Amino acid sequence: MAADNIVEKKEPERLPVWACIPLFIVVFFVCMGLYGILAQGFLSLVLGVEARHPGMVGYILLEGGMLLAVLTAAVIMLRLERRPFSDLGLSVKGHAKGLWYGFLMAVLLYLVGFGLSLVMGEVEVSGFQFRPLDLLGALLFFGLVALFEEILMRGYILGHLLHTRLNKFLSLFISAALFAFLHIFNPEIAFLPMINLVLAGMLLGASYLYTRNLCFPLSLHFFWNWIQGPILGYQVSGNNFMSTMLKLHMPEENVLNGGAFGFEGSLICTVLMIVCTILIVWWGEKRKAISLEAPQSC
Repeated sequence: MAADNIVEKKEPERLPVWACIPLFIVVFFVCMGLYGILAQGFLSLVLGVEARHPGMVGYILLEGGMLLAVLTAAVIMLRLERRPFSDLGLSVKGHAKGLWYGFLMAVLLYLVGFGLSLVMGEVEVSGFQFRPLDLLGALLFFGLVALFEEILMRGYILGHLLHTRLNKFLSLFISAALFAFLHIFNPEIAFLPMINLVLAGMLLGASYLYTRNLCFPLSLHFFWNWIQGPILGYQVSGNNFMSTMLKLHMPEENVLNGGAFGFEGSLICTVLMIVCTILIVWWGEKRKAISLEAPQSC
């Protein structure tokens, strides 16, 4: 008789994943347009500058608006889907080491990549300047960039693709291709930089396949950009809108040094990202195998 009174808990009905992603993008662009209008109005009325030439404060404000737009879209969509906000993978609890590992990988990538470029004579250091306020401004700006792009591409899009029946590596590739497409209008974009942007998306998303957490990709993305531009003096994905600590000179712009697109347009970067992505996948698969064997050994 007691069994008759048991009420089975049903999973809440959710929107199909393939409907969620396009709808999320539409909501995001609507929010971005609204916040963009507000940001431009603030720039012109309060700061007295045009949106076309906003300066670092303006760039920070505009990037902050994009971050706010993606967070608003995510909150709206997760509410409609009846999913918790934690699905975005923003929790630090239990994943704080990922922040440290992301920093270490970014430093390692540039120690090897920039070191090789110097030794091979592909880049030369022609000057040095230390402007703490500029570095702090760039720190804030690239922090907002990393948060915006990781929540958008890994936290929501890749996270939702992993809820489908698609192979996880195919899901990773699709999200990486969309990440590259996000940069399609960047200055100096070309074939090799686009390939590298796809590889960058796979590198940033590889750990998410196994942790469903953004600590590692957020840290790697942030320090990757900040070290590349404000510290070393490269263009960041073709953009050059801030002062840098080192002044670089390229004897010849080619595929080894990345030319006007920056380090992300170089073959050295290509090889390093492939190696690092393979290492992350190897680590993830090994960790997964250990977790599957653990109950059997008890």
